[in-house]
Amino acid sequence: MKRAKEETASQDLSRQPEGLMTLRTQAMPKDANPNGDIFGGWVMCQMDIGGGLLAMEVAGGRVVTVTVDQMAFVRPVRVGDIICVYGSVMRIGNSSLDIKLEVWARDPIEEFESQRHLVTEAVFRYVAIDKKRRPRRIPDHPQYPRE
Repeated sequence: MKRAKEETASQDLSRQPEGLMTLRTQAMPKDANPNGDIFGGWVMCQMDIGGGLLAMEVAGGRVVTVTVDQMAFVRPVRVGDIICVYGSVMRIGNSSLDIKLEVWARDPIEEFESQRHLVTEAVFRYVAIDKKRRPRRIPDHPQYPRE
């Protein structure tokens, strides 16, 4: 068991976040269970906020979340940890886009930035909508080519 933990720790240190940092915040007591572990729903909410900001920029306007795929938690977040959400545009369709999101955490007092660890990752799909809340075409974006 100890060896598996050591291997996991070394894998975390060798892997780095992918994409743009879209959100950075600190986990607070109100977002935790009695044992001090942050609720997974709070982490997912932070991912949706960070991913939504990136999706809005790419889509040039309002977006809504329609699916979340392949989400698994690999480490807990504790009260006081700093979490960062990183996003990468994976696909842009006519009215939808897929963004891979990663959450990395670290204790701000006991761990350096290089000691952060992956908490979870998932693919969020967003749909661009117009003022009537109907799907609309995502305009071409020079930084993100369409599929």
